Amino acid sequence: MRDNGTGMPKEVREKLFEPFFTTKPTGEGTGLGLSMSFDIIAQQHGGHIKVDSEPGAFTEFVISLPRHPTTHERQTQKEKTA
Repeated sequence: MRDNGTGMPKEVREKLFEPFFTTKPTGEGTGLGLSMSFDIIAQQHGGHIKVDSEPGAFTEFVISLPRHPTTHERQTQKEKTA
């Protein structure tokens, strides 16, 4: 999904998924949201998060998760290898 907000400079994008990084004033954000999201999507599920942003134009996050085989597909694969 792409927004039409203010976008992010390169310096912010490079730190976006670091724990405790925030652009909010002190006391208004923990900086854990995107770090935790990255951990869940990439580390736990083998997915990817891509961020694209142009200052003054937009920010876009693309989340990709691997597709796991269905029960039917697993059964079919077992039958092929048996």
